[in-house]
Amino acid sequence: MPRQSGISVPLFALASTRSWGIGEFPDLAAFSRWAAEAGQSVLQILPINEMPPVERSPYSAMSAMALDPIYISLPQMVDFAGLGGELAMDAADAAALQALRRSARVQYVEVRRFKDRWLRRSFERFVRLEVSRGSPRAHRFEAFIANEASWLDEYAVFRALHALHEELPWHRWPEAFARAEPAAVEAARRTLHAEIRYRIYLQWIAAEQWTDAKRLARPIHIFGDLPFMNSADSPDVWARQPEFRFDATIGVPPDAFSETGQDWGLPPWRWDVMAATDFAWMRARARRYARLYDGFRIDHLVGLYRMYLRPIDKAVPAFFEPGDEATQIRLGETMIGVLGSGSPSPVLIAEDLGVIPSFVRESMVRLDLPGLKVLRWERHWDRPDHPAIAPIEFPECSVATTGTHDIEPLAATDEGATDGQRAAVLQLLLSSGSRLTLLPLQDVFGWTERINTPAVVDEINWTWRLPWPVDTWLDGSHTVEPANRLRTWTRAAGR
Repeated sequence: MPRQSGISVPLFALASTRSWGIGEFPDLAAFSRWAAEAGQSVLQILPINEMPPVERSPYSAMSAMALDPIYISLPQMVDFAGLGGELAMDAADAAALQALRRSARVQYVEVRRFKDRWLRRSFERFVRLEVSRGSPRAHRFEAFIANEASWLDEYAVFRALHALHEELPWHRWPEAFARAEPAAVEAARRTLHAEIRYRIYLQWIAAEQWTDAKRLARPIHIFGDLPFMNSADSPDVWARQPEFRFDATIGVPPDAFSETGQDWGLPPWRWDVMAATDFAWMRARARRYARLYDGFRIDHLVGLYRMYLRPIDKAVPAFFEPGDEATQIRLGETMIGVLGSGSPSPVLIAEDLGVIPSFVRESMVRLDLPGLKVLRWERHWDRPDHPAIAPIEFPECSVATTGTHDIEPLAATDEGATDGQRAAVLQLLLSSGSRLTLLPLQDVFGWTERINTPAVVDEINWTWRLPWPVDTWLDGSHTVEPANRLRTWTRAAGR
């Protein structure tokens, strides 16, 4: 991979004039045109897996495989257009849509509820006018079902059952459904046929819009983000209950973000049971991500080597699993090999921040796996006054950045308080020895809004939106001039 530079920004923030209150799949292509003008070649986004209906964190995904229908663009849908599009809305819906578009932040519950109503109407039209006569689009729909059968069926049945049970988690369903007993699941396929087909339809529309957006984003390469684990209330866990443990949750030990550590509430997997299947589920994730993205970041890399388990029984202390270093190394390197086994072969990036054992760093070097170098944290911690490491000294096999979605933007720090300071920091970063640099969009523009504050649950996290629609970014000096500056700096750095 040559020296490159890119922008990191979540898809949900990239709303356009046509979006319904959140960034949508086609908006990725619109923003990529600006990124290309700015001399960038990579766009790094946060996870876009389907979230639970009341969730906003992309790292609490409901599915390891499914795309979130919240990112579907209805104005881009043939079936919605066939209903009359936005012109068919009554006054109440038209007003609701305008309110979503004007909102300064993403209103997840409202957006999801509003979209679902019109998506269902679009699906009904598709069934009535296209499936009934076997249209070319209906044949594409059936081909999608066949091509994605390895995950799509269990996902769609799960989502239909979830809706049937008023979106309660699966462990609160009637026992036969909760245990995913084959006879009960087969009965659900018959009685919930229409809802199952609707859930498949959403994934088909999402897949087609994603494919189009990725193609239109060229020459920008799209990098995704693979969450370490998804919610216990997911089709992946429901359908593979023996592969997970439910007497503990995954978290991290105390660190700079939290004196007590973090409990993510996610179910640990059982390594030995997964190994007996040659990690079939993880290999399926790898294949799925390799098809979706040009590369992806492995979230919480250290968790592939050892998980920090917090027992449900608080009388039992937290512990690492596996417990010994040799097993941890063997497991981590096996898992990285699995995640890189998709086709076409993806570019892998590791999120290796926080307290990382030295043996993990040594393993990354052996595997030629680039980790993150966050400029403000790269210091000689073993020397007096902890002097900063010169970015030019960063190893080639690394990804340099000024920040992540979990920390405050550069403009909110003393080092980036002025335009001049931020310009100097960005140029310093671009000159680093790292093969790839990723610039958070906030740092390019000097914005102070955070994407997420770890260990905090509020109405602000994960709701940030850009101040201007992305389909206007090539039209005004407030966005064109920053693009020109960034292109000049990037070319001067040989990227």
